[in-house]
Amino acid sequence: MAVAAVTAFAGCTSSGSTGSSTNAAGAEINELKAGVFLDVTSWDPANADIGFDGPYLSAVYDPLVSLDKDGKPVPGLATSWEWSADRLTLTAKLRQGVTFDDGEKFDSAAAVANLEHLKSGVRSGQAYLNVASVSAKDADTVELKLSKRDDALLYFMGLGRSWMASPAAIKAGKLTDGPVGSGPYTYDKANSAPQSQYVFTKKANHWDSATFPFPSVKLFPITDQTASFNAMLSGQLNMQFANAANLAKAKESGWNVASKPSSWVGVQFADRTGSQVKALGDQKVRQAISYAFDAAGILKAVGNDSGTTTSQLWVKGSQVYDDANNGKYKTDMAKAKQLLADAGYKDGFTVKMPMSPIFAAWQPAANQTFGELGIKVEWQDMAMPDYQKNAPTYPMFIAVIAMDGDDMATLTDQVTSAQWYNPNPSVDAFPEVKALVQKAETAEPGQAQTDALKQLNNKLVDLAWWDVWYQADNTYFSVKGITVTPMTGMMFPTLRFIQRG
Repeated sequence: MAVAAVTAFAGCTSSGSTGSSTNAAGAEINELKAGVFLDVTSWDPANADIGFDGPYLSAVYDPLVSLDKDGKPVPGLATSWEWSADRLTLTAKLRQGVTFDDGEKFDSAAAVANLEHLKSGVRSGQAYLNVASVSAKDADTVELKLSKRDDALLYFMGLGRSWMASPAAIKAGKLTDGPVGSGPYTYDKANSAPQSQYVFTKKANHWDSATFPFPSVKLFPITDQTASFNAMLSGQLNMQFANAANLAKAKESGWNVASKPSSWVGVQFADRTGSQVKALGDQKVRQAISYAFDAAGILKAVGNDSGTTTSQLWVKGSQVYDDANNGKYKTDMAKAKQLLADAGYKDGFTVKMPMSPIFAAWQPAANQTFGELGIKVEWQDMAMPDYQKNAPTYPMFIAVIAMDGDDMATLTDQVTSAQWYNPNPSVDAFPEVKALVQKAETAEPGQAQTDALKQLNNKLVDLAWWDVWYQADNTYFSVKGITVTPMTGMMFPTLRFIQRG
């Protein structure tokens, strides 16, 4: 795929025409040429992946709800909304005068059709787990009834789970062939080549035109970051999903560099109750593993020091994130061995763990650390698609898991709801955790809820709910004249966060 993408650059892009040497002022950059790492997963918002599909979908679809640079929900096709007193009913007013590319009108009926489609979606449905029903109150008003209070709903909608498509295209199943939206750009299918390049031309009279400054956008999926970096050097790209190892060269080139925490890296304990491996049900054993790993060393050796060593996974900078927790599991092999001995595992134990080539960089550190503890790991090799499918069936596994920029979304995604990496949340097996979860979920949004989440965060760190080594940053390079605002929760930011300047 990377070779195909680079070949497409050579045939379809003029070398150096918008490189850093000609764009110091920024005004003349009329075409965004972005290396976005992965190909589009699906043009159907119900099947799309939030992580890397954002730039593709944001070109051709409008969302009901957007996010601002701080990750707070702001109006999109929904111009305003309000919650009922019990926060179980969300009523939204809709923008008028919007038409889909096939001539279909956007109104409350279209919004309902989309929300029902998203709720039933294999991927998008995760955002609507607590939505019981959706109905049209009048032509420009929709109402969402919830079965349970969900303070993260609007965030998930803004993150990439409220793109609106033509209801006729949804009904006909046409979104598998290409997008049918009302977004700021028209997809130029004739000049696009799937897996190589995607071309978009700006519409003349889009309602949110000012948010999207580039007359033309070209997105290039390039998984090979060396090829992507070379394309930046030659001017074939003017913005890319970057490798932090190239940071020095990027600064030498005078490029802008933007970074933000994106995922946590470490060991996911899928068996905190000890149902598969009795030892892992003991808090001391999980703590021992947490003390044993040299997180800072792993971040430097594998992560190019692009991130923050920490024992928690509420994102750094969040009000819930507590610096005091970061010293909890400072590397101490002697203490780790003593904890294992205190738990009755002086000589360690045996455990099976999955392994895939994409995680091979962390395997030597895991082998050394578990070896020193006397924990005998039987690695089960598998391909990456099988890893994601099978890893959580093992008692523990090496994980790189996306984080959220919203505190309640972090609670939902990482603790309480079933995810591929956490198919059996074990909250009910830990009464103290369950009580703190309920406290956070019922607290008044604001400081009271933040305080409750802090208490929960402290308890989870103490329990070694996970063995977090570090929060990894995503990094983006752009030429002078283009600024990128990274967003935790988006592996690649949507187009509204890529601006001139």
